[in-house]
Amino acid sequence: MARIHATAIIDPKATLGDGVRIGPYCLVGADVELGADVLLHSHVVIEGRTRIGARSQIFPFASIGHRPQDLKYKGEPSELLVGEDTTVREHVTMNPGTKGGGLVTRVGNHCLFMVGAHVAHDCQIGDHVILANNATLGGHVVVEDHAIIGGLSAIHQFVRVGRHAIVGGMSGVEHDVIPYGMALGERARLHGLNVVGLKRYGFDRGQIQALNSAFQILFADDDTLAERVARLDAELGQTKGVTDIVAFVRGGSSRALCRPKPGDDR
Repeated sequence: MARIHATAIIDPKATLGDGVRIGPYCLVGADVELGADVLLHSHVVIEGRTRIGARSQIFPFASIGHRPQDLKYKGEPSELLVGEDTTVREHVTMNPGTKGGGLVTRVGNHCLFMVGAHVAHDCQIGDHVILANNATLGGHVVVEDHAIIGGLSAIHQFVRVGRHAIVGGMSGVEHDVIPYGMALGERARLHGLNVVGLKRYGFDRGQIQALNSAFQILFADDDTLAERVARLDAELGQTKGVTDIVAFVRGGSSRALCRPKPGDDR
């Protein structure tokens, strides 16, 4: 049975899983679904067609599922789907999708959204993703598994951030960040690979060296990008991680790749 504080307001049509706990002054709308053992600490507002996965917890003053901040949105029946075991800290905002982005915003499992983070309409976020304090995702952003977005960073709409990539704090990211890349700066540039993350997730020295070689091939000044990717695939395409980079670049995007500064081929 759900445990609901007397001051919370829960629409009778909301769906509450076993073991849900809802703290003081929370508000849960009619189309909200809370999975088993979800915890709303207090003063949490969840509206719209929103589903929160099992064992996730949401901290005070988070605003989840309200209409997108997109002037083109006309009330279409869009959704916000949040995965299991995800932590949403204070003052986080998450918006559902729009017709122009497939009508769904998705957040994966085991994610952490620190204080003040924002997930805009139609974002697609993988598993084990971290958004640090006040990190902001524009609409239609894709963040793949295990990526980390530093505090006070802003990701431009339609940008992709690859798996195991890291964006440094206070960075403005206008271009796609390759898997395992490290992007830093006011107008972010690529600064090599996320070596600390690679070691943390079990990549050995040989695999990291292969990824460094892939980085140098991909951002060399000779040939076209398509030719460099083909070379990368032919020479290192079977190496762990390189396959992710090749697939990412070939996946297509409206944004260019985030690149290193000229002469910086780390």
